[in-house]
Amino acid sequence: MGRVGQSHIVAIGGGSFRPTDRYGIFEATPLLRYVLDLTGQDRPKVGLLATASGDADDWLLKMYGAFRDWDVELSHLSVFPMPNIPDPRGWILDQDAIYVSGGSVANLMALWRLHGLDEALEQAWRSGVVLAGQSAGALCWHVGGNTDSFGPVLRPWAEGMGLLPYSCGVHYDSDEQRRTLLHQSVASGELPDGYAADEGVALHYVGTEFIQAVSIEPDGYAYRIERDGAGGVKEFRIEPRQLASTLDT
Repeated sequence: MGRVGQSHIVAIGGGSFRPTDRYGIFEATPLLRYVLDLTGQDRPKVGLLATASGDADDWLLKMYGAFRDWDVELSHLSVFPMPNIPDPRGWILDQDAIYVSGGSVANLMALWRLHGLDEALEQAWRSGVVLAGQSAGALCWHVGGNTDSFGPVLRPWAEGMGLLPYSCGVHYDSDEQRRTLLHQSVASGELPDGYAADEGVALHYVGTEFIQAVSIEPDGYAYRIERDGAGGVKEFRIEPRQLASTLDT
């Protein structure tokens, strides 16, 4: 398939899609162009997973519509009421990039493990399929982070795939609960040291190494959060590489 010979994960804090002037129509942002460029393909195969939203039809339709002007080969894998693909593992391995939408990360991981999708996704990652996603679709690749999967009050959660040995913070500048709780969870050892991303910012890892953040927001940042050895944490702001805020396709 001519894939780039590296394992990429792009974890997006928010801003994969945005509404247009037309009611109910979304467009993909340059954050997703960045993801697709990593595949090295002129017309990449892009697999959509909306497990975290219960495979909601309306969200899948919005994602399909958001790529309407892009030269991509789109398909999706759902598990409700049963897998829509006869061979989910084969489908996952055949993609150039996988995009995972937001929703309940706890439910997402439970279903992925039930259906063996976690193992297939790890195999795909190691073979060069680019893994990406927003919110729950960003947290899932890490050890864990903060989640509202259990209610409106955020809770620490450490049941992710752990492909990346870090904690992850998403929606970092738009939800006032998230920074405080991530600091507390890292300080207490409930979660490991990690990274966080504001809205419009994505964290790019090659293998398990964080290499850069990219942003479509001029005031968006990424962050490194580490224990300080004295019962607290240190937070370091990371200046992202700026992408265009809009993209002509």
